[in-house]
Amino acid sequence: MRAHLAFIILLVGYLLVATLYAIYTPDWQAPDEPAHYNYIRQLAAGSLPVMEAGDYDQAYQNAVIGSRFDPSYSVESFEYEDYQPPLYYLLATPIYSAFSGTLEAVRLVSVLLGAVVVTCAYLIGIRLAPKQRWFALTITAFVAFLPQHIAMLASVNNDSLSEALIAMILLILVRSFAAKPPHLSRNQLIALGVLLGLGFLTKVTVYLMGPVIGVALLLHYWGRWHDLLRAGVTAFVPALLLGVLWWGRNVAVYPGLDFLGTQRHDSIVIGQPTTAAWIEQYGFGYTGEAFVRTTFQSFWGQFGWMGVPMPSWVYGLLLLFTLLTVIGAGIGVFRPKTTIQPPILQPIWLVLLTLLGLNIMLYLVYNVTYVQHQARYLFPSLIPIAVIVAWAWAALSSPVRRRYPSVAMLIPLFFGIFLAGLSLMALFRYIVPALAL
Repeated sequence: MRAHLAFIILLVGYLLVATLYAIYTPDWQAPDEPAHYNYIRQLAAGSLPVMEAGDYDQAYQNAVIGSRFDPSYSVESFEYEDYQPPLYYLLATPIYSAFSGTLEAVRLVSVLLGAVVVTCAYLIGIRLAPKQRWFALTITAFVAFLPQHIAMLASVNNDSLSEALIAMILLILVRSFAAKPPHLSRNQLIALGVLLGLGFLTKVTVYLMGPVIGVALLLHYWGRWHDLLRAGVTAFVPALLLGVLWWGRNVAVYPGLDFLGTQRHDSIVIGQPTTAAWIEQYGFGYTGEAFVRTTFQSFWGQFGWMGVPMPSWVYGLLLLFTLLTVIGAGIGVFRPKTTIQPPILQPIWLVLLTLLGLNIMLYLVYNVTYVQHQARYLFPSLIPIAVIVAWAWAALSSPVRRRYPSVAMLIPLFFGIFLAGLSLMALFRYIVPALAL
């Protein structure tokens, strides 16, 4: 307990700040929250939702959001998340029933799942740099207190469970490369398969972990092709067996081979602004500039239904922080001895970067079709991003750390105080005043 006291403080801090978000964020003022909540409501009523015509009405949705969810408007028609896999909603249904559908109680389910993400981030950091505890704490503070991340983890949506499953898969992979010698046991392979299969039952973003696990297996078994085949079967068969439960249901419910339900979703959710329409109306330059600006802002915090940005001076400070991080990363690349880079863990960096690269590609492809400049879609790879940030600041602080080693603990302290303070300021100075009725 004493060795992990700093982490416990960070975890308790996360739980406190996230709970404040769950309690004080005005009802429904998180992206798609009413639609996720209504999925749970339907499960509690005894039916597994099916995506149907009428589940999405862009004009009505705009009117409700514009009214700041005035109680005179009903949100029961927000059912356009009915195509989603059911696992998160099944976990939340008992809480929904026990607390008579109280929104804040259901939000706390996501908060607790977020604690799993924060814990895994810390354990991953320890495995990456066992003798540099401050490095793990820096990763943890970034994941725990990023304002937009807290806002999402304190709302009703399936991102919290999908991130938790991704984090647990990453933890197993990191532990396998940190072992001496590096190896994946049979139990670890089965656990990877089960977690990936649960991801298939949670959210399509967890599908990214399929190729990530594949890369890890190649790194472990390269040249031992029989062992690679056996490991692949051990890991992926449990995942496929769990996935078939959902895919088979969708094929039975929706026409064609719509095993994800996305074709039905896309045929019903019409009226969303498209990138092609934006380019035609505003030009390529404005569309590209809006993409970059909004992506940056919404990574740190652009709240509600993207309608509550923070003041420009806040983003200016965050831009300075980002530039310093980029400089630190450059120093780390060209002078690797200045940062955390244990030789035995080189393969896991490739695994982490694979997840980040796939996530960025998915985000870009999504925005080629629709105007969805929301950096929350990058949060499945938030742990790799946090690792890179901590790694960059290890390089930046190297001259001082070499002379005064105890200064290293000031880095996670700064991250924790700065980001937690920013999160609390965002909640009480921007979110509540702007969105409360």
